[in-house]
Amino acid sequence: MSVRQPLQVTAIPAFADNYLWLIHDQQHAAVVDPGDAAPVEAALASLDLTLDAILLTHHHADHAGGVLQLLARRKVPVFGPAREAIAGISVPLSEGDRVSLPSLSLELSVLDVPGHTAGHIAYVATDPRWLFCGDTLFAGGCGRLFEGTPGQMTQSLAKLAALPDDTLVYCAHEYTVSNLRFAIAAEPGNEAVAGRLAHEQQRRERGEATVPSSIGLERLTNPFLRYREPKIIAGLQSAGRLSGTDPVAAFAALREWKNTYR
Repeated sequence: MSVRQPLQVTAIPAFADNYLWLIHDQQHAAVVDPGDAAPVEAALASLDLTLDAILLTHHHADHAGGVLQLLARRKVPVFGPAREAIAGISVPLSEGDRVSLPSLSLELSVLDVPGHTAGHIAYVATDPRWLFCGDTLFAGGCGRLFEGTPGQMTQSLAKLAALPDDTLVYCAHEYTVSNLRFAIAAEPGNEAVAGRLAHEQQRRERGEATVPSSIGLERLTNPFLRYREPKIIAGLQSAGRLSGTDPVAAFAALREWKNTYR
């Protein structure tokens, strides 16, 4: 009888800056947001893994574009958001649902996290503590509001920020350094941000990924979780980006600033 190996998460780089996540035990695997089938197939072959499930967070092509190609070679369940039309989904999900992956002995709970897209979902594991959040929460940032409202996004981020501090954040893009440069502009007195930026720049210079992050680290350094901080609000006001102190308006102003920040 083979001995079950501990679960691990392997990053599969794709496109210019995406990470597709492969959850596996050195035998069986599930892939999160396979926007491109080719690197997934290559990783499965290299690691000698059997793909047992596909997990999708939202409909954008860089997250779901490889699904049909993967299904062409195997029949596996495809879990994804119930409120988004994505070809290949066989198990539509919304908040409160659970995903059971028996071959990996892994259970995930589902959160509705609209904002980046209207039906975006996230997957949360409690043992181990993992979050697969697509483009809702990034290391040092958050996704653009393509379909949702600032109010929806603040509620979605609040759900994620409420997870235990040691929850690992498996976001889908390598945006960390640029996000943290913006974080310094948004909250220049935050020494934790400055220290994190220096650390992450060194990692990138060595060719290392900056993710996963953790919820605890994001709470300390991510301006989109800290938009209620008086210094951030004061900075937005002094720059003429915000009138008043409404938290959702502050978040919206912060996100609008980030959209054009260079």
